[in-house]
Amino acid sequence: MPVQLRSATPARIAALIASIALVGACGLPRSGPTTTEVMAGSVEEKGNAHIVAVTPEISRITAAKATAGFSSAFLNAGVVGSDMISAGDVLSISVFENVKDDPLLGNTGQRVSELSEVQVDGQGYIYIPYAGRILAAGQTPEGVRQAITRQLEDQTPDPQVTVARAAGNGSTVSISGQAAAAGVYPIEAPTRTLSRMIAKSGGVTIDPDVAIVRVTRGGQTGKVWLKDLNENPELDIALRPGDKIVIEKDSRSFMALGATGAQSLVPFRSGTMSALEAIATVGGLATMSANPKGVFVLRDESEEIARAVLGRDDLVGTQRLVYVLNLIEPTGLFEARDFQIRDGDTIYVTEAPFTRWQKFLGAITGTAGAASSIATTAEAVN
Repeated sequence: MPVQLRSATPARIAALIASIALVGACGLPRSGPTTTEVMAGSVEEKGNAHIVAVTPEISRITAAKATAGFSSAFLNAGVVGSDMISAGDVLSISVFENVKDDPLLGNTGQRVSELSEVQVDGQGYIYIPYAGRILAAGQTPEGVRQAITRQLEDQTPDPQVTVARAAGNGSTVSISGQAAAAGVYPIEAPTRTLSRMIAKSGGVTIDPDVAIVRVTRGGQTGKVWLKDLNENPELDIALRPGDKIVIEKDSRSFMALGATGAQSLVPFRSGTMSALEAIATVGGLATMSANPKGVFVLRDESEEIARAVLGRDDLVGTQRLVYVLNLIEPTGLFEARDFQIRDGDTIYVTEAPFTRWQKFLGAITGTAGAASSIATTAEAVN
């Protein structure tokens, strides 16, 4: 039955009023600021953040993909010949002399001289008796054969030379990181490109969608997502002796806070991630508490992009921007699908006003019950 005012003693009324006042003074537990409070932090309201509603144009301006790719020096390098000689390689050289007695290189009666395991030195040269130092690095065995022949033909009649190459330390690349079988691999006919060399090493031990391939050559470094490498043949660069290939996991992440399915630091699961994908990754919006009108993406934006977004040329340095997504608008989900999340972003979802009202009523009901007990006890004592 409804409580009759005339049955409520002054002690009960005083206790109830005191409990309501206590709730109002202490505030209610919540996951963060309300939509109104976030908006109050705008520059227009003397805050330090620019509030921007997401539109197709905003999505286009801010859709800067994380830097990845190879420079022209990598992309324009042609495939190394399968028999190209490099410093550190080992050559087997045979010289046939057209003489019966007193050959130039061999002993008397020996027409064939075998020079096995002739190593190309660090400067790319080999040494052949009577021919001297010959540049071998960067040449094919046929080129070296012709060079040796030219040097010997004035000293022995019609020399016949053969040159064979065995891969040495100079014609190798190293693979490390999250490769299935890290190690040093020779550049051979089937493994002269990046994707084939990764396949030779057994692939990767992590999810290919978050695998990054980094290649260092001399003083230059380039990287590419493994997924992009597999889908775009033009990114499959030719390898060079001494290349260092490192397979690593994408370290980018964003933070999810507020009325989402999970509040945590979330790693990226692909090269690009939209706001809609990011929300789905954390379990979507909390059904019983989220305000779909209050989905915010907090970001420290570069000066260049901030100027383009805000249409201002007086901004200097990094700017704090809060992008607003309203998922109940007719195009709200499309905007969330097109807006790209970047490394370091924070996604915050406010609570619906109804949720806050429920919390208030629950607090009042609970507090009123406690106040009633206090009043009853007071009456009993009196």
